[in-house]
Amino acid sequence: MVLEIPDVLSPAQLAQARALLDSAEWVDGRVTAGHQSSQVKDNLQIPEHHPAARQLGELILGALGANPLFLTGALPKHVFPPLFNRYAGGHSFGTHVDNAIRQIPGTPHRIRTDLSCTLFFSEPDEYDGGELVIEDTYGTKRVKLPAGHLVLYPATSLHHVTPVTRGARTCSFFWIQSMIRDGTQRALLFDLDFAIQSVAGSVPQHPGVVSLTGVYHNLLRQWAEL
Repeated sequence: MVLEIPDVLSPAQLAQARALLDSAEWVDGRVTAGHQSSQVKDNLQIPEHHPAARQLGELILGALGANPLFLTGALPKHVFPPLFNRYAGGHSFGTHVDNAIRQIPGTPHRIRTDLSCTLFFSEPDEYDGGELVIEDTYGTKRVKLPAGHLVLYPATSLHHVTPVTRGARTCSFFWIQSMIRDGTQRALLFDLDFAIQSVAGSVPQHPGVVSLTGVYHNLLRQWAEL
C-alpha cells in the first residue's frame, strides 16, 4: 500500500524547517547507504548528529504523532530518527531496496524497516525531475508531492529517485517498524478503520459501528507485536 498523507507540517512548521535546512551543513549522502545502495546513490545529506537534523527530527516526530492518517496507516511501533537529503545538479538515486534492519545512531537499538517514508520540503515547481518511483506487486507509482506532504510505502519495494535537472529537491526520509509486520494485515486494518469511520459518520447510532470496532480491535490484538 502506498499512502499519500497531506499537510503533515503546517505552513509555519514548513517555513521553520526550510530555514534550518538552508543553513545546515550538507555532506555526501553515501554516509548512510548500505553496500548495494551506495553504488547507485548520488545526493547530499545533513549529518545525523547535526543540531538542525535533531531539531527538525523532533518537529517531524511530533507532527506524525498528531496525524491520525499516519497513525492509522503505519500503526507505528518505532520510528527511525528522520534523516534529510537534497538532490540538485543531476543528482539521483538508482533502483535499490532499503536495508531490512537499521541501527539507531548512538544507541544499541535496532528497528525492522517495515515502511519507508519521504516527507517533501520543496514544492514540485521548484525543481525538474526528482520523482520517487516505487515498484511493487501493485505496479509502479511515481510520486512528487507538495511541500509538507508525506508518502508512506513498503520498505520491501524497489524504488529510485529520478535525476534532478533544475532546482533542488529537499526531503526527509526515515523508516518505521509497525506493530503489524505483515503488509496485507496492515492494509486490511486500514480499510476496516476507514469503513468504520464512514459508517459512524453517516449513521452515528448504527449498531454495526460497535461490532465493527470490536472486530478491528480483536484483529489488532491478534496480530500486533509489542
